[in-house]
Amino acid sequence: MATFTWEGVSRNGTSQRGTTRSSSRESLATSLRKKGIRLTDATEAKEEKKGFSLPGLGPGKVPEKDIVIFTRQFATMIDAGLPLVQCLEILASQAENPAFGKVLQQVKADVEEGATYADALAKHPKIFNNLYVNMVAAGEAGGILDVILNRLAAYIEKAMALKRQVKSAMTYPAVVVTIAIAIIGVIMVFVIPSFAKMFGSFGATLPLPTRMVIAMSNFMTHNILYIIAGIAGFIWAFKMWYATPVGRKVVHRTLLRAPIFGILIRKVAVSKFTRTMSTLMSSGVPIITGLDIVAKTSGNAVVEEAIGAVAVSLKEGKTMAEPLAETNVFPPMVVQMIGVGEKTGALDAMLSKIADFYDEEVDTAVSALTAMLEPLLMLFLGTSIGFIIVAMYLPIFKVASVVG
Repeated sequence: MATFTWEGVSRNGTSQRGTTRSSSRESLATSLRKKGIRLTDATEAKEEKKGFSLPGLGPGKVPEKDIVIFTRQFATMIDAGLPLVQCLEILASQAENPAFGKVLQQVKADVEEGATYADALAKHPKIFNNLYVNMVAAGEAGGILDVILNRLAAYIEKAMALKRQVKSAMTYPAVVVTIAIAIIGVIMVFVIPSFAKMFGSFGATLPLPTRMVIAMSNFMTHNILYIIAGIAGFIWAFKMWYATPVGRKVVHRTLLRAPIFGILIRKVAVSKFTRTMSTLMSSGVPIITGLDIVAKTSGNAVVEEAIGAVAVSLKEGKTMAEPLAETNVFPPMVVQMIGVGEKTGALDAMLSKIADFYDEEVDTAVSALTAMLEPLLMLFLGTSIGFIIVAMYLPIFKVASVVG
């Protein structure tokens, strides 16, 4: 695909010009001819060289917020009766993210060449995932693309809100523990050796807590490089193991069974599954296809395996509720409500109600988790740092009492 700056003449004799991505000059002329424009001149623009960018922070990153805004604006334009290509041209030209604008230009060029909108989006899987593409395909097939796009935007917004809640619950304790470990490390490596030299001149036996802290400080000071190398090696080995199917499954199963975070992770998994499945089914996506999409986007190997078992059960003519109950991942209430939805023929509506309920459950779980972790973290900080301070001052108190 190349970018062409072209000039042409419309059927009524007026001059037209613009910038369009196309595979060749002949392809550009064909696409313009379909719109009633005769190509008179076309110049291929030179591609700009990509600059250096850090992974995840460069111009290629498209935030979910930009995708939501694009989806809602696109739905409004389609509902107003604007042609598909014109909608893409307008949204591409006004995109604040240059990378996203470039992608939309490519999508527009593919649509002009005869591809469906869904097929054009499928060429950019890092921005438009399987869920997005399949829902758009269902909307195109049913002639309700604007309705589907509004559902997509609402789904992405709720998924973003759920992700923010989980991040807020995980970030606070991680930051506090990291800062505490860093402070303790600095004290052990730089502060305690000074106290150890001072206490060495006393010529007396130090209290047990003081000796313990000094021994830990000496170990860390003399083996700091080995400790750093060991931590780095452990992280590398864990990542390599986690990349294997067995390692990923073991870690995800352990997280689901964790005493504090396990309940929250389970509720998030249920909310994500029911919300995604409800959105896909109400948009006309076949249930087997929907289950395959939900499994790949679940983010948890145990949940993915459970959803795969559901898909196999449905192919064998069974219900969705039976294999869900056997997986022991989904709560009994969820299984029973899904069973009722299957019997009444309103499974998508029932899944939506379950998702709404578990969204509120996630809110409650996050609040309870934060309230529980605050005193535990304060206890951890007070105990660890307090022990070091007391251990260092015990000899001083002892010397003061002897002098007195």
